Amino acid sequence: MMGPFRCIADIRGKLLESPVWDERRGTLFVCDIPGHELLEIGLEDGLRRRWPFETAVTALGLGERGALVVSLQRKVIVFDPETGNRRDLWTGYDEAETSRLNDGKVGPDGAFWVGSMDMRPDRQPVGKLYRVTADGTATVAAEGFCVSNGLAWSADGTVMYHTDSRGPWVDRYYFDAATGGISGRKRLYDLDEATGRPDGGACDAEGDYWSAGVSAGVLNRITPDGKLRERYPLPVPTPTMPCFCGPGLRQIAVTTHRAIDEAALEAAPQAGGVFLAEAPVAGAPVVRMRGV
Repeated sequence: MMGPFRCIADIRGKLLESPVWDERRGTLFVCDIPGHELLEIGLEDGLRRRWPFETAVTALGLGERGALVVSLQRKVIVFDPETGNRRDLWTGYDEAETSRLNDGKVGPDGAFWVGSMDMRPDRQPVGKLYRVTADGTATVAAEGFCVSNGLAWSADGTVMYHTDSRGPWVDRYYFDAATGGISGRKRLYDLDEATGRPDGGACDAEGDYWSAGVSAGVLNRITPDGKLRERYPLPVPTPTMPCFCGPGLRQIAVTTHRAIDEAALEAAPQAGGVFLAEAPVAGAPVVRMRGV
C-alpha cells in the first residue's frame, strides 16, 4: 500500500518541478521554474542548498561524472553543484520568444531529452521534443505539442512515455536505447481536469507509468496497456512530478506548486513543497548522461 505523504521541505516555491534522485549523494535535486532556482533536498533534513539562476530553471538530470545537466528557459547547460561552475551545452534553441523549454530527463540512451511549450494563454501545438547529446548536438524527435511534459522510461529502457499537458493525454513509444530512436507512437490514456491533467511522470520497476494529475491533486498510476490501476491523493491539490527515491527506490517524492487562489492556499498552506511517501513498488533506476 502507498504510505501517507508528509511534507519534507516546506519551501512554498512558486512551481517546483523535475525532482531527480542522486543515489551517490543521497539527495534530491529539484527546480523552481519561475523562482529561477535549483534546490537540493534531503529526505530527512529538508532543504540543504539552493542556487539562483538568471532565468527559468525548467528541468534537470544527472551526469556520469557528477555534474547536473540543466535546462534553462532557452538553453541547456552543465552545472557542477560542488563548485558552482557551469558551461553551455546546447544554445541552439530557436523557437519563438513566446515558447520555452519545459520538462526534461536523461534517457536510457544517455542523452538529455527536453521538450518545449507555448507560454501564451491559448496554448498552440508548436512545442517540440529534443534529444541533446553530450557533444551539444540536438535533434528534434517529435513535435506538435502545446506543453511537452511527462517524460519517463520503462525500467528495461524499451518504452518511452510522453504527455501533452494540454492534450491532455499520455502517449507511449518504442524506444531504442542504442540509437535513441523512437517509433510506434500510441495513445495510452486520455485525461482531463477532473481526472488529473498530466504533468510530470515516472515509471516503476513493474512497468507502470505514474502521472502527476496537477489539476486533481492525485497521482494516476497507469498500466503499460493503458488501464488506470490506481489514483493516489496528495495532501495538496497541485502535484507536478513524482520521483522514486531512497534506499531501493522504495519511496516516492512529489513536487508541487502554489499557483492557486487564496482560499485553496489557506486550505493547503504547504503547496509549493516537496512531499514523500513509502511506495507500494520500487521505481525504475535513474539513468545518467554519458560524458557529463
